[in-house]
Amino acid sequence: MIEKNSVGKKNVIKIFKNKESENLSDNVAVEEPLEIRITHGKKGNLKTTNLSVTMRTPGNDAELATGFLYSEGIINDFEDIKSINHIDTLTNFNNILQVVLSENINFDIEKTEKHFYTSSSCGVCGKTSINSIKQLKKSGSISNNFIKINKELIFSLPQKLLSNQSVFENTGGLHASALFDINSNIVTIKEDVGRHNALDKLIGFSLKNKLLPLSKYILLLSGRASFELIQKAALADIKIVASIGAPSSLAIQTAEEFGITLIGFLNIQKFNIYTFPNRIV
Repeated sequence: MIEKNSVGKKNVIKIFKNKESENLSDNVAVEEPLEIRITHGKKGNLKTTNLSVTMRTPGNDAELATGFLYSEGIINDFEDIKSINHIDTLTNFNNILQVVLSENINFDIEKTEKHFYTSSSCGVCGKTSINSIKQLKKSGSISNNFIKINKELIFSLPQKLLSNQSVFENTGGLHASALFDINSNIVTIKEDVGRHNALDKLIGFSLKNKLLPLSKYILLLSGRASFELIQKAALADIKIVASIGAPSSLAIQTAEEFGITLIGFLNIQKFNIYTFPNRIV
């Protein structure tokens, strides 16, 4: 199902090599800023902080904010959030999200390491230390939660991802993160112009539905596997990450550090295993 406001229309001129050009209407993936505001503190002494601005595809904004807050170590459970609501203004319709934290959450903005403008292509932007991930790591260990997956199941994932990318099918312009169980059934799939946003939406969904830790699930990424995505996977205790594209050197290093089986260049014919190959039969 395509989320409201995630696909827009644009008049374009399509040029052909061997016939006349055509004027037509084309679908495009929507990219808009989302400002996340945090209200925190005790009753009678509440403070509101503008935490982050991220360029995202509208839809699943609450899940995006939830996954982002979890990845930043600000919350540990969905119950740490009292409420999430859009704030509509004359200039920012549905592009401001107000998150009210529970009173027991001790939020200190000075301790967050994030740069508070996040583009659609960068979800870390300043958090480059693997040690900082270790400090945020919620549960599990490097070698626990060991599972084995047949290689044929891995080969089946790309087509399942593609057939369920509703916005990508209409625009060709989005990244996706998909969560599969060990029987290759899709648990959820999230799309966004930013690959880190897609994964935050997935983690937010999982947190809300009490699925974490995700040690018995498989994460499939529609593009390359970057450090920021492996960072988020590690925080959610995901043990198998497969990507359609290439992994970076730091992504491989991070997977090694956190006991993640990392697969790259996955298609229906072949894939590479970069770390912990004994999970794949």
